Amino acid sequence: QAYNCLIHFYKRSHKLQITHLSLTTLTMTSVEEMPGVIRKLEEVVVNRIAAGEIIQRPANALKELLENSLDAGSKQITVTVKGGGLKMLQIQDNGTGIRKEDMAIVAERFTTSKLKEFSDLSSISTYGFRGEALASISHVAHLSILTKTRHSPCGYKCEYKDSVPVSGPTPLAANQGTTITVEDLFYNVPTRRAALRSAAEEHNKIADVVTKYAIHNAGVGFALKKVGEVGVDVKTTATNTVVDNIRTVYGPSVAKELIELSLEEEKLKFQLRGIISNVNYSVKKMVFLLFINNRLVDSTAIKQAIEHVYASYLPKGSFPFVYLSLNIAPQNVDVNVHPTKHEVFFLHQDTIIERIQQGLEEKLLNSNASRTFYTQKLLPGAGVTLEMFENKEKAMAAKDMVRTDSNMQKMDKFLTRKESESVDDSEEQEGVDADEQATLNTTDRQHTKNTTLQTGRTIHLSSVAQLRQTILSEGSADCSSILSSLTFVGCVDRQLALVQHNTRLYLANTTRLSSLLFRQIILQDFGNLSVLRLSPPPKVIDLARLALEQEEAGWSPEDGDKEELARHVADMLEGKKEMLADYFSLELEMIGSNLHLTGLPLLLDDFCPWFGGLPVYIVRLATEVDWDEEKLCFDSLAKETAAFYSVKEKEGLQPRYDEGQHGGDMVDWRYTVEHVVYPAIKKTLVPPAACLTDRTLLQVASLPELYKVFERC
Repeated sequence: QAYNCLIHFYKRSHKLQITHLSLTTLTMTSVEEMPGVIRKLEEVVVNRIAAGEIIQRPANALKELLENSLDAGSKQITVTVKGGGLKMLQIQDNGTGIRKEDMAIVAERFTTSKLKEFSDLSSISTYGFRGEALASISHVAHLSILTKTRHSPCGYKCEYKDSVPVSGPTPLAANQGTTITVEDLFYNVPTRRAALRSAAEEHNKIADVVTKYAIHNAGVGFALKKVGEVGVDVKTTATNTVVDNIRTVYGPSVAKELIELSLEEEKLKFQLRGIISNVNYSVKKMVFLLFINNRLVDSTAIKQAIEHVYASYLPKGSFPFVYLSLNIAPQNVDVNVHPTKHEVFFLHQDTIIERIQQGLEEKLLNSNASRTFYTQKLLPGAGVTLEMFENKEKAMAAKDMVRTDSNMQKMDKFLTRKESESVDDSEEQEGVDADEQATLNTTDRQHTKNTTLQTGRTIHLSSVAQLRQTILSEGSADCSSILSSLTFVGCVDRQLALVQHNTRLYLANTTRLSSLLFRQIILQDFGNLSVLRLSPPPKVIDLARLALEQEEAGWSPEDGDKEELARHVADMLEGKKEMLADYFSLELEMIGSNLHLTGLPLLLDDFCPWFGGLPVYIVRLATEVDWDEEKLCFDSLAKETAAFYSVKEKEGLQPRYDEGQHGGDMVDWRYTVEHVVYPAIKKTLVPPAACLTDRTLLQVASLPELYKVFERC
């Protein structure tokens, strides 16, 4: 009776809930729960929920803003990031801009200039169409827009919160285009902000978005940088091609292994253009860029189909580089299937994917006719060596064992072109036509590798004999031992290289060593140097003018008028042309009323000085050479010429030292350094003792010393 009364009271009042009764035989399972009340959410809550679906992280916000800039016809887009895009994300373009009249509603939901009716979705060709991006951003961040149209007298800036302008439009000076700044992203959604990863990882995702759009939009310049930093993380120019952008972003190793893929099917109403890697290139993680109707999307089906084709050509666990741009008839594509538009559906998907597989298979089959294999030095302990069969009693300690030998040959010797075989110190060329060796117009080309054997005239000048004797007296036996039996390891840059001697590793100053080499060649072959003809020959006065415009020449207003100085250089060298031609093979001729440089000394076969340094060299001949005293004249001339020929770094420039500068075959500078310069250094250079103290040869590692360190560890 008490229980029934209690239940009756509960039903009448709806205010008392019974959770426990002392009478264990009674339960409350018969009491039904009341249904919840359905309420209409406030508009602010609705908008923030919608914003969370569209703007999931800074990279999503950037993607939406990038697409707006591209829709506006921008040719240059600059993205500035702070704190991985959470503190600030700014995108600046030079597109058409936004009208002042539209700034009041531009951040409201479903306001767009690209769509009027629902039927327009079947033929949409722009990136954006819903008008939700700016509205969503304004609900989860502080949004400001600075814009200027072509015909507007000034720009206008507006700040927004929850789709509503809170200030402006304020007239401001601005360039044509739009600058959108997003600050404190997710400031009012702390759970979303806490769920995001580190600022560095968010920045990497932003860089990935910019990179992919930069590669696809080759006619638009992109730049990505961090606030407060001078350098840029991504930079492309509007004049670049797709391959140029791939080379800029992913490096030359992939760019040189790319092939084009093009397909078109009228029946299926699709076109495909792409850049894919051939069978010689592979990486541990697939690089896959897919654009459908110019929209960056993901497609697991297409990606798996491509991986299946490449699996027959690449090693297990290796993947290709693939960039595809697929254009499908707009009426066959549904782009409105995902809030962030990163997925799309299209008709005949399986058939189109199968056709892409067929086209990819045909392209790879054609590129599989040849394979490229890169060689490297034999690793320590690899292969069969004579040491394996020697008496163990004669075996050396591991710390004293030389892993490489200067007499060992490398595979690339047998893979290089015939023209470079003259570099090998142990072989003589016989029966090779001179026209096939080089296209340079040279006369009396003589081998300069063995400078002690000369068949030319004998020079009986005491000054030259003294200079030669000074070289011998300053020579160091220890330094000569290192250089004469060195093993070339590799180039650090044009100035430095790594070489090995026995169990020691040295950092060699290539600039200093090559300068010493060329000076000694000039003095040893004094009066018997070959000539490198220049065609067409440049005017000396023009070279002087070019040099005086360079900072390296050191011109200052106190030195006088540049034109007068250039004429002084030409007049000075004109008076010395007979001596320069006779002793140094530096030929100057009067052609018409102007002095021309017609020939340079040929100091080393298969080596050509960098012509970018020629203007300064000509000026220094007139200003730095002591023309009054014979010995000083010859010595300073040899030093200036050797400095011009030496291998060196030039900031912002890419010096070359091959005959391709003058019509011959183009060769990478690293090849010239390894196979031309250092073999000549090994064969002919008499190094001074100073090379061991002035960091020309700097020991960086010693195997016995390293073993001591390891033993202590």
